[in-house]
Amino acid sequence: MGILSFIKDAGEKLFGAVSTPAAAAPAAAPVDVAALNQKAGDAIAAYIRSQGLNADNLQVAYDGASHTVTVSGEAADQATKEKILVAAGNVQHVDKVDDKLTVPNPAPESQFHTVVSGDNLWKIAEKYYGNGAKNDLIFEANKPMLKSPDKIYPGQVLRIPAAA
Repeated sequence: MGILSFIKDAGEKLFGAVSTPAAAAPAAAPVDVAALNQKAGDAIAAYIRSQGLNADNLQVAYDGASHTVTVSGEAADQATKEKILVAAGNVQHVDKVDDKLTVPNPAPESQFHTVVSGDNLWKIAEKYYGNGAKNDLIFEANKPMLKSPDKIYPGQVLRIPAAA
């Protein structure tokens, strides 16, 4: 999959503003960037696990300078892999997710859709499947991150699986 792009100002608010040493006030104590990145990576990993998603040897690293999350490990299947990537990317201050996850039996990759203002699952299903009534496919493919089909927001990235 490589690198997935996200909108860094949208998503779950897991940690405060991420600052770099250049952004810190001169009189302030030195900023431990590595510790901040570690804390952010740990918060994202905890969020992924809180969604009931996991992979063997799941590792999540965050680089605040590039706003990139790197995710590695072995997911049980393609759907779980993609849900982990989407969960990691739909976090505020994350611009990209570097996919280093593997799966034992790779399957065709899903498409991804970035929600824009005015979108709803019906419209998205019409775009990808030609039939808005297939919106449940998108909702189910994005559980547990989506709690309700009516609760999507601009900037959120959704998995769009192949039509069954």
